[in-house]
Amino acid sequence: MAAILVVEDEDNIAVALDFLLTRDGHQHERLATGAGAVEKIRETQPDLVLLDVMLPDVSGYQIVQDLRADPALKDVLVLMMTARGSVVERRKGLALGADGFIAKPFELSELRSEMARLLDGR
Repeated sequence: MAAILVVEDEDNIAVALDFLLTRDGHQHERLATGAGAVEKIRETQPDLVLLDVMLPDVSGYQIVQDLRADPALKDVLVLMMTARGSVVERRKGLALGADGFIAKPFELSELRSEMARLLDGR
């Protein structure tokens, strides 16, 4: 079981993630905006952050950049999620320090296997 922070503004996706994470026995919380995400991660030290790229206030790219710039948070695993799953987006996310990248809409099995890959690699 892992502690997971979901940073996702779309309710329908957050509901699907809640269902998956609950069923798999993970502890999880959700933030609907990027504001305060870095502070929340610092406070809770989750095992994994599921981070949407397109957030209403602070982009997921900015958040991952801030995490990697902070020595206390540089090892937090980040799986970025975006509806614009182009190669360029993926490259940008990974270059900024994301550990994984998944395009929306995704199959729950695809998300589950990507989460397992990251968490098992710890």
